[in-house]
Amino acid sequence: MNSRVVSRRVALRALGATALAGFLPGCAAGSVPVPEQNLAGHKGQPRLVFATTRKPAGDGTKSPWFSGERGARTTVGELFFYTRTGSFASMLASTVNGTWSIDAVRPVTTDRPALVLPRLLDGKEPLLYTHGYNETFESAAISLAELADGIKYPGQPVLFSWPSRGALFDYGYDRESALWSRDALEECLTALVKDPSVPRLHLVAHSMGTLLMVETLRQMRTRDGDTLDNRFGAIVLAAPDIDLDLFTNSLKRIGPLAKRFTVIISQKDRALELSSAIAGGARVGSASRDALEKLGVQVADASNFGSGWIGHDTFLYDKDVRAVVKRAIERAS
Repeated sequence: MNSRVVSRRVALRALGATALAGFLPGCAAGSVPVPEQNLAGHKGQPRLVFATTRKPAGDGTKSPWFSGERGARTTVGELFFYTRTGSFASMLASTVNGTWSIDAVRPVTTDRPALVLPRLLDGKEPLLYTHGYNETFESAAISLAELADGIKYPGQPVLFSWPSRGALFDYGYDRESALWSRDALEECLTALVKDPSVPRLHLVAHSMGTLLMVETLRQMRTRDGDTLDNRFGAIVLAAPDIDLDLFTNSLKRIGPLAKRFTVIISQKDRALELSSAIAGGARVGSASRDALEKLGVQVADASNFGSGWIGHDTFLYDKDVRAVVKRAIERAS
């Protein structure tokens, strides 16, 4: 286990790991074939589907799996977690560290990664998550596991991981990497919403990942108009690290799809205070409820929830804030 992941999560919160109910691997099928993977020992284990623009570390099957550098192409695949019914060592690690542990990562070799993505869902409704600044591939996967388990999501969690270096002082690099990943995320989202085998697509984005998500949806709306709007369900932006003026302009281009947005804000988010100082503009995640509601989005104020000084990822560990995500998905389903 990466020591940074453990220390970061222990410092922010103390969570017990439980098994993700219902995230079982399925057989891929359809017009774009998926090479068979060796799933021996993984059946029944908690599973994520992933797409990443990170550069693989080796072949992507061994820790750290994917680096913070930008990859030459998008990689898709499956990721499996240890369960409490696994080895004594994995059970002990989960108990002591209060976090999830990755068991295996299985990239899929294909020339058309975005088109393979729907085949990995096994017909389940996807919840696609984009992480924020200062995250590794591993910490992003763990964040999605915690969220999906916390809201008992019945469909298939999907991680889109962009090349964050996972370092405190690489804010500028991370922001450029997020924007650099727009085309790849657009290809993935388009493949999912245009595939008739895929149910409605729900989106959750956190921090700097919300910048990537909003700008990608703006690109899609510019290209496709409103033809794909009904294929999206909930769109939740948690602690958005986006300039308020940029967000306002983007919503004008996104149009009626913005009515599906739920924005989780906090006036006590210290990370966004730092982002505002670095970027030089007010952040959406710390804007007033009135200002955002005038833009036509749903707003949930998490200022009085959660614990700790930073207050940037309460949607992952506070049950009341997680419930905002759950209700948004239920309303849109």
